Amino acid sequence: MAFPLFRRVALWLVPFLALAGTENALAESLAPDAPTHIHAALVPERAGQPGETITLALTMQPARDWHGYWSNPGDAGLAPTLDWTLPKGASAGAMQFPVPQTLLVAGLMNHVYAHDFAILIPFTLPRDAKPGAVLPIKAKAQWLACTSTICVPEDAVLTTTVNVGAATKPDARFADWRAALPAPLDQPAHFAATQTGYRLAIPFPAGTAITDPHVFLGTDGVIDYAAPQAFSRSGDTLIIELAKSKTPLGATPAALTGVLSLGHDAAGRDLGGISFGAQPGAVPAGGAPLAGTAKPAPFSWALLGLAILGAMAGGLVLNVMPCVFPILSLKALALARGNSHHAHLEALAYTAGVMIACLALGAVMLALRAAGGEVGWAFQLQDPGVVAVLFLLAMAITANFAGLYELPGLSMSGGAPGKGGLWGAFGTGLLAAFVATPCTGPFMAAAMGAALVLPTIAALAVFGALGFGLALPFLAIGFIPPLRRLLPRPGAWMVWFRHAMAVPMGLTVLALGWLAWRLGGTHYAAAAVALGAGVLVLLAFAGRGQHAGRAVGRWVVPGLIVLAVLAGAGAPRLASAERHDDASLIGARPFTEAALDAARAAHKPVFAYFTADWCLSCKVNEHVAIETQQTADAFRKAGVVVLVGDWTRRDPAITRFLTGAGAAGVPLYLWYPADGDAQKLPQVMTPSSLAALTTTGRRQP
Repeated sequence: MAFPLFRRVALWLVPFLALAGTENALAESLAPDAPTHIHAALVPERAGQPGETITLALTMQPARDWHGYWSNPGDAGLAPTLDWTLPKGASAGAMQFPVPQTLLVAGLMNHVYAHDFAILIPFTLPRDAKPGAVLPIKAKAQWLACTSTICVPEDAVLTTTVNVGAATKPDARFADWRAALPAPLDQPAHFAATQTGYRLAIPFPAGTAITDPHVFLGTDGVIDYAAPQAFSRSGDTLIIELAKSKTPLGATPAALTGVLSLGHDAAGRDLGGISFGAQPGAVPAGGAPLAGTAKPAPFSWALLGLAILGAMAGGLVLNVMPCVFPILSLKALALARGNSHHAHLEALAYTAGVMIACLALGAVMLALRAAGGEVGWAFQLQDPGVVAVLFLLAMAITANFAGLYELPGLSMSGGAPGKGGLWGAFGTGLLAAFVATPCTGPFMAAAMGAALVLPTIAALAVFGALGFGLALPFLAIGFIPPLRRLLPRPGAWMVWFRHAMAVPMGLTVLALGWLAWRLGGTHYAAAAVALGAGVLVLLAFAGRGQHAGRAVGRWVVPGLIVLAVLAGAGAPRLASAERHDDASLIGARPFTEAALDAARAAHKPVFAYFTADWCLSCKVNEHVAIETQQTADAFRKAGVVVLVGDWTRRDPAITRFLTGAGAAGVPLYLWYPADGDAQKLPQVMTPSSLAALTTTGRRQP
């Protein structure tokens, strides 16, 4: 199964599965010897002379409730492909598709054929072909067959023959098949790019009927297929307004090609379509809108509601991460010492910091994707500069817990909050969100995946819900006095507890130092450690000044800013591309499209998992369930091919694969039985999870 197929099928299924409340099953596939749901055949129109070009037809007959795809399938799907085996000197031209139909499923627009159709292909006979000869023609065809709930990749080896000699009577069906092709536009069309999309001007006689038109653009990644298309007339020109793609694949195109479907007449007869090629040029500003051509923007409140609930639950789970729990614990104990007014303000400031951080990270990710960048959730930890700054921040927090200096936001003293205390709580919320959000844990996978297909405002609501879930425990402690009364009474033990919390934060520092080495190599990691040592020296002097009652902010803050700038801008210059691949107990090989295709073609079971060195839940699963002797023995016995996609560094290919699978981040675990259905596995694994797959071939409940 080719990677583009997997990506499109998975992307098509994500919203549907989210609406159904499940994260299972990416795309259905059949055993090679199973009957296909779209019957395909090759048909020649007639015999041909040596060197003559005739026409072949790839006929496609979908079963009831099944459909195939146009050359640009839209938001999901896969166009048919042909791998030819032809006689020497013969050649086959480009496939010519009939006018497609639209199919909107869960907010995704597909370009399909829900009826019998034929794709025409020019075929040129060899110049030295002998009259009376019979030319064998063979093609390996691959296509995607789908219903509204399932997609199946199918293939077949198609054969036919072409007689060499005088032209015979053509196959009568070709007349209808040619009539289904879009008529070529005999005049130039023009387009103009706008801030929100494209305006297209197509010559079209004012008196010609057109009902429920639709533009099918031939180039992928240019427009938002599911967005409404606005049509208007200006004399003999049809003006179409198309929305820009949310994730454009490149710069403004030099030309636009596609098909204008004219819809149906009053009797329901298909009016056909027009194929056009548009060059940049002037487009009339006005025009009379066509009645009935506006389509509502695709949106699902159910999908948004499920995504928000999932994000809130996922944010709540993030509080138990070792880099967040100490911060939350100390802030909660600090609240126990203050009055209720103090608690309210601290809780609100902390929540504001968390939610602003999550919204900012989400907005930057959406903006980068809209600009064509291949990024996903936790993209910030793939940047050496960000990791270096985060390393210094974690070191500073650890030093504070150890008592080296006092930070107002994490102070254990009570009393009135003041501006310093509120800003400290706000900054603590920013830091907690920044270090807690790299992994997508339980409940978050579907939420973050849905955010990639929702409108921008709705997607930001999901990111805001993630922040609210992360801040919820502290917010509840701040506003519910009985919860604060459940906390231990203040005392000298709180100093000991604060020092104890320096241990998990210190482990976070070590983990970030290890990540710096994995991400940027030895020299980069050494530079980050040197800057961290500078931070400790500076904070130690600051602590001495604080104990002596001196103001230290005038020189400490500028010094810290200088070190942070050096970390963010200077240290990454030392980063190298050296890899640190670990020995794999289960024989994992780097994930590539070719490796997945080869294993699937050989009918071998495949376990593909996607991980990153900065993902805590990934590493836990690898230690507990993946890189274990039990799994290795089971995989070896079943002949499982293991592919690992390392997303520690930015990798556009892996990002596209994750997006196609409906995942905004890692971990992602996929199981492909030898000749069965592809499955998405849970993000929380037990020691026997993977071994059980090899005995049943199915995911265990």
